[in-house]
Amino acid sequence: MINYQSINNIPKIKFNNSSNMSHYNPVTIGNLLTIQKVANEVNSQAQIFLIIGVGGSFLGARAVIDALTPYFCNKKGVEIVYAGNNMSGAYLKELLVYLDTKEVYVNVISKSGSTMEPALAFRVMKGYMEQRYGETARERILVTTDAEKGILKMIAEKEGYRQFVVPSDVGGRFSVFTPVGLLPIAVAGIDIEAFVRGGRQAELDFSGDSNSAIDYACTRYALYQQGYSVEILASFEPRLNKLHEWWKQLFGESEGKEHKGLYPSTVNYSTDLHAIGQFIQDGSRIMFETLIHFEEIDEDVDIPFSLDDMDGLNYLAGRSMNDINATSKDGVALAHEEGGVPVIRIELPKLDAYHVGYLMMFFMKSCGISASFLEVNPFDQPGVEAYKKKMLELLKEDVVNVRE
Repeated sequence: MINYQSINNIPKIKFNNSSNMSHYNPVTIGNLLTIQKVANEVNSQAQIFLIIGVGGSFLGARAVIDALTPYFCNKKGVEIVYAGNNMSGAYLKELLVYLDTKEVYVNVISKSGSTMEPALAFRVMKGYMEQRYGETARERILVTTDAEKGILKMIAEKEGYRQFVVPSDVGGRFSVFTPVGLLPIAVAGIDIEAFVRGGRQAELDFSGDSNSAIDYACTRYALYQQGYSVEILASFEPRLNKLHEWWKQLFGESEGKEHKGLYPSTVNYSTDLHAIGQFIQDGSRIMFETLIHFEEIDEDVDIPFSLDDMDGLNYLAGRSMNDINATSKDGVALAHEEGGVPVIRIELPKLDAYHVGYLMMFFMKSCGISASFLEVNPFDQPGVEAYKKKMLELLKEDVVNVRE
């Protein structure tokens, strides 16, 4: 069920808990069991799980992992680290040093295997794993790639690596519910069955002619037509930062074509209230805000009573930090609305695997609808291919110049 309230004529979208298993696909359950079996192996044999990928090949998984694992240590599974999402030599060098004292598994994720950042990182890490583990390296390298073609597919076949499939009809930014996202999420100790169940329930809930995914897309487009050019995704929980990054790629890469589309930006409150909060409140009226909030978060701290009350905060004694955070959220939304910033509120009952899956599917469904209003294809990325082409031309020029 989804309930609505109106704030300045902008809908407040509220998701109520729904966990109906009646539509769950048994084929998906079988795939999940295979993924979970390999994840259990990694957890029993390794201390580090290295994910090599860029963009949609790692952002979805990282969004879920960061949202659902402890801030300072992950007691549920091995440590998840990342490579191939930048071209920093310092990062890769320090990573190799960090790995040396720990047992390692590698998961390289790329549909083609030709994307420069993960391809370079995998070349380095492949050599490292072979030097360190010898013949058994092939057991510790897992490949997620196209089922039939591509450079990475050829390497996996030649070396005998275990393979997971990136569906040919699913783009990276939409791939979190495939092995691209599910294997790393499972290794991190997160309940992938609950995550997929949340996504499947959202898919069902948002498949009709009238639902909140359509309403969100319509609201975004209506504001865009009114001259708002920037959408800010905001939340009050720091562990959602990577979910913000995933959302930013999802909408930016899907809609930003033919000189159209909203610019997707993100903030994390309350930190960013002390950084760009002034601009949001009083700056150019070019933006609207989409505010995510989870009503229940497992970890919390109560504010203690102080005998001297020197800081003047005894009026908050006995209240929890999450409760104060929620009140702060309401205050910020009201202030921004009064300042002329339209605010869309998206609220979910609990920060857990089910509801994160539900939210991510909601955004993916909305994204496809929203792009259709702009009359652009949400599933390609010609601008990304343009930069890759220019970069490759310059790199090949450098080789020619060196040889001359």
